Amino acid sequence: MKSDSDIFIKLTRREAILCGVFGAAGLLLGDSSNAWALPTAPAPISPIIKPKAKAVIQLWMWGGPSHLDTFDPKPGAGADYTGAFTSPIKTNVDGIVINELMTELAKCMDKFSIIRSVTHGNNAHETAAYLVQSGNKPGDNIVHPGLGAVVSYLKAYNAGYKGLIPPYVVLTQLLGRFSESGFLGSRAPAFATGGDPNAQTFVVEGVVAEGITSDRQKARRDLLHSLNTLQNADPKEAGFASLSDAEAQAYELILGDAGKVFDLSQEKDDLRNRYGRTSFGQSCLLARRLVERGVPYVSINFGGWDTHKQNFPAMRRLVPALDKGMSTLIQDLQDRGLLDSTVVWWGGEFGRTPKVQNDAPWNGGRHHWGQCFSMALAGGGFQGGHVIGVSDKTGENVQDRPVYPNDIVRSILIQLGIDPDVKLPDAQGQMIAAAPGIWDPTKQSGILKEIM
Repeated sequence: MKSDSDIFIKLTRREAILCGVFGAAGLLLGDSSNAWALPTAPAPISPIIKPKAKAVIQLWMWGGPSHLDTFDPKPGAGADYTGAFTSPIKTNVDGIVINELMTELAKCMDKFSIIRSVTHGNNAHETAAYLVQSGNKPGDNIVHPGLGAVVSYLKAYNAGYKGLIPPYVVLTQLLGRFSESGFLGSRAPAFATGGDPNAQTFVVEGVVAEGITSDRQKARRDLLHSLNTLQNADPKEAGFASLSDAEAQAYELILGDAGKVFDLSQEKDDLRNRYGRTSFGQSCLLARRLVERGVPYVSINFGGWDTHKQNFPAMRRLVPALDKGMSTLIQDLQDRGLLDSTVVWWGGEFGRTPKVQNDAPWNGGRHHWGQCFSMALAGGGFQGGHVIGVSDKTGENVQDRPVYPNDIVRSILIQLGIDPDVKLPDAQGQMIAAAPGIWDPTKQSGILKEIM
């Protein structure tokens, strides 16, 4: 009787062929490959916390957007701070003003809230992204997972998530220069789609191959089967079962209904135009389709916000795309009855320097600023139409109600019905809390009770 190890040694060449056919589709396999199962289970999700949300769509502004040029304008601070944006606009909530280019978001201010006092004090992209994504400070010799990995792991392992699409999808590139899965590693991988949702054909890595028709994919599958002489000679060998099942699931994504979630041509042109024919706008539309399909965590990586030079021309390109995509996403979720169960989280790793750097070579640039910046939350039980925290008159420091990254992470977990103190196993079997507690007990902070 051949052992399993003997079988898999003999299958080395076949596995290589399979990898060549499926590419990244192997990352998408859930049910039979049991990709998210662990030998050491986390503590059960607390039954005490009643979930308000089922999913999160994270709008990640890689590079760090200027808070003064988005959700915390300072028209009275003077030209050295406002730069080109001197006329913030009123929203549909009395007393709240935002950047003058955010005309559509101004119309739905009642559906989201702004946090104007986020702080962590770090000005390095990698470390700041880690702080915001995980809620943890570095320095404890542990690489903690980001929120997307925590949610996807708990939803997949502990809450019975089913389906071929992974529970954590990133559109389209990973969020930062750090390990988003942290100590969860391959047990909570992020599936980055690659490609461009705004292209005529959205080439999703491992699912959609540019220029390859369905008929050609079927022909490739038939060729693979004809070349697989080892399995054909011994089809009853138990060791082949899992590979055959994995193959069937991969082709279900490539040729069946599961992968059609990525086909935006199924949406009406009018709606696609409302989202904006940009990579970000179409990513927002795809994120809605994914949560509608049951995916619990979707991140959109919208880069370009690292505006050390010529900040204001960049803002005139970026902010209108943000305005259309985010506002339509919120309204579309509302229209479909999904906003109450879907958290929309907007923000980046930090803000930008409130004072504009006008001298050469910066020519109106803004640099990294982790002392005080803004984020926004909508849906999933978070109330709209509120502002939490206050920055000072120039936007340089928090004046009232500091909000730390762990406060936001813990608040989102609670809305999902997950105890932030639930213990997760690392590779050595240590049990580590999903999110840290209060950063600074000497200051007013904590979860976002004002909007929960």
